[in-house]
Amino acid sequence: MIHFALNHMTVARLSFRELVALSKGLGCVGIEVRNDLPQPLFDGMDPAEAGAFIRDSGLRLLAVAEVKRFNDWSTDKEAEALALMKIAKAAGAEAVSLIPRNDNLGMGNGERQANLRVALKALKTMLEDHGLVGMVEPLGFEICALRYKAEAVEGIEAVGGKGRFKLVHDTFHHTLAHGGPLFPDHTGIVHVSGVVDQQVSVADMRDPHRVLVTPADRLGNVEQIAALQAAGWNGPVSYEAFSPEVHAYADPAGELSKSFDFIRQSLAARAA
Repeated sequence: MIHFALNHMTVARLSFRELVALSKGLGCVGIEVRNDLPQPLFDGMDPAEAGAFIRDSGLRLLAVAEVKRFNDWSTDKEAEALALMKIAKAAGAEAVSLIPRNDNLGMGNGERQANLRVALKALKTMLEDHGLVGMVEPLGFEICALRYKAEAVEGIEAVGGKGRFKLVHDTFHHTLAHGGPLFPDHTGIVHVSGVVDQQVSVADMRDPHRVLVTPADRLGNVEQIAALQAAGWNGPVSYEAFSPEVHAYADPAGELSKSFDFIRQSLAARAA
């Protein structure tokens, strides 16, 4: 059994209500909303009203994204995180997304780990106060100050944050970071997207390359999901495609349904 979800980025041109309707129609378990799209969160709807609308549609609000550069902690960052947590709590969200700095700064060995722990320690108390989980997403880019899941787990455990913080296992970023341990016990959600461009090197892969998962996928999405499931993980698998080509689909429901079926059938074939 696989539990699909939809990140608003995949259908960035759709309204909040259209995202909910599409997700319900596809049989998803939930959605992730974002504060980095042109429109405001929930298209400006009151968060409590938006949360009720999601729940009435039979869906979970898996996460509200995102606190950017969370490991570059400051009083301004604290205020930003607090504002997002208040919205997430009002909407009945399960988590807020925490995205590390990705600007080739704060990269020194020792510096990275110390900055991460400062942020996690402060965020832990805030998350507890709001009844939320912090979804930490290492980015596989070479210029990211939190590239490896192992380093994220070390930081989480150092501040006693297991359970309050969970990892986002992003199949794209896992590939860019050259794989590594999976940490199923720390994983809260899996983000999937595919790269089908046969010319681009792994080191040069960027968000615009990220399309839906198809048989031409180079990221090994099916293998990564299968490995996590074999390790006992069975949480939401959320589609997060950034490609303008995906955003322009005339029939996103049909294209997503085909991709869902491909993953389901591929996993079933592996298990047979």
